[in-house]
Amino acid sequence: MTDDSRQPFSRRHGYQPSDREIIIREEAPEEFRATVLHISGEVGLQSSTLLAIMCRVLRKLDQGNWSGSYIWEEVQALIKGCEWFCVYDIAEAISTYLAQYDSEQAHAFDSAINEYFREAGIGWQLIDGVMHTRGPEAFESSVRGAVIALDAAALPTAGGEIHEALRDLSRRPNPDLTGAIQHAMAALECVARDICGNPKPTLGELMKRYPGMLPKPLDDVISQAWGYASEKGRHLREGRLPDREEVELVVGLAATVATYLAAKSRNTKIQ
Repeated sequence: MTDDSRQPFSRRHGYQPSDREIIIREEAPEEFRATVLHISGEVGLQSSTLLAIMCRVLRKLDQGNWSGSYIWEEVQALIKGCEWFCVYDIAEAISTYLAQYDSEQAHAFDSAINEYFREAGIGWQLIDGVMHTRGPEAFESSVRGAVIALDAAALPTAGGEIHEALRDLSRRPNPDLTGAIQHAMAALECVARDICGNPKPTLGELMKRYPGMLPKPLDDVISQAWGYASEKGRHLREGRLPDREEVELVVGLAATVATYLAAKSRNTKIQ
């Protein structure tokens, strides 16, 4: 039996705050910068090791001859003064370092960081040492579910496109919003080609040739989404850059429909 007597009251008794609405993405508040240091100490990382990691990430010279409070002061100065996206780079580097020596420590670090993200309304999540975008619950459920369903349906290309869409949304310092749209719709197109047994037409063409692929009026919704993706993702005009909420909507929709088609493909091919 694990001794949890050293855990805080809230954890011992299963209390936790509700997830806040996501309000922070391209920012690293001072509280988060402090949290990275605090959690590093909680999992047993020495300040000298932390300094070495930070110097490597920030391309700073590690003097190597500091001791005691001077090391801690330098650590604080570095994390306070760096660009917002570098703080997330530092968190990734700490997790990766810990994973080399103790997977439990790395997991504890990742879990604590993610708990803070949810409490603070920060739209990121640390998974196996890599920062990924975090969206509303419905978005997370649809996208993660799609990845699992596409893998189960032996559609690795489509699954890879969903992964690329998430990577585009996770890019720092600036997400590739148009790239996310393109990859999400490419995943849907890939699944549609497979279920129709026709590897060449575009999704728009497939929708016209195989009207039974999707139930009505969902087929009209996807046709409109394809047109939107063409305008916003491939033929972008000046001043028409989509906002993140629009992109998450398109990615989530494409992921949901791809999941539906992947399940359908196990039973039949569309004629």
